Amino acid sequence: MSMRELVVLGTASQTPTRLRNHNGYVLRWDDEVILFDPGEGSQRQLLRTGVTATDLTRICVTHFHGDHCLGLPGIIQRLSLDRVPHPVAVHFPAGGAEYFARLRHASSFHETAELAVAPIDADGQRITLRGGTLEARRLRHPVETYGYRLVEPDGRRTLPEKLATYGITGPAVGELLRVGHLDRDGRRVTRDEVSVTRPGQRFAFVMDTGLCDAVYALAEHADLLVIESTFLASEAALAAEVGHLTAAQAARVATESQVHTLVLTHFSQRYADPRRFADEAREHFTGDLVIAEDLTTVPVPPRRVTSAR
Repeated sequence: MSMRELVVLGTASQTPTRLRNHNGYVLRWDDEVILFDPGEGSQRQLLRTGVTATDLTRICVTHFHGDHCLGLPGIIQRLSLDRVPHPVAVHFPAGGAEYFARLRHASSFHETAELAVAPIDADGQRITLRGGTLEARRLRHPVETYGYRLVEPDGRRTLPEKLATYGITGPAVGELLRVGHLDRDGRRVTRDEVSVTRPGQRFAFVMDTGLCDAVYALAEHADLLVIESTFLASEAALAAEVGHLTAAQAARVATESQVHTLVLTHFSQRYADPRRFADEAREHFTGDLVIAEDLTTVPVPPRRVTSAR
């Protein structure tokens, strides 16, 4: 049975706290298990969630600030230690290739894992996965930074009552969906008459950035949006200066982009009470809201339903 969920490893920004580890997020998406931005301590956090190194199929790094990448050496060495039998793809900003090389070989170890290194070198670059398309968009931050979104192609949802009307059952259903039509009792039945579009699911991951067009492009119609909200609105000027978002800005992005579930994370250590982020976000967003906590799991919500005509 396929599983689609977000596993949160860490939620702190520049400095970890007693309650928040540095960044780290795992997306389970059917047979893909993608680790995003493994900050310091991510290897231990994985152990506490039950996700193993062998589960991982892909690693995506948004940028090379330490709280988003200093866990890479441990993760990479763990892949070899556990003798992960499959290639693990690794994506990161191409301009940070030197940083990746240093982190990959930060200490001596016997490398047996196969890393499929595939840097992101263009805004809008797309990577084809079995469960959809992974797209990277250039964000606005002092260093080269990319956000990612995973888009599943649209499918079809059959309408049992329509199929029954035309007496279409068994293998004929698959043939109709595949070919687009089926001749039945002297009449041609089309795919559109017995099915409706089943929108593909969308996941978006937006870390360190100021507001820009790419933020909205990544968030558009996301079923699950994971987005930084480093600051509250009281520090909006500071957020703009250093290339970050406030909770209010993230929430407005979610509303304008018609996001289903909004996950706020990457909190500055200056704030002790996470409820302040929820209160601020609720002023602008009425959908499902999650204030991320370490070691929690957030399911990707069910597919959006397209009504039958």
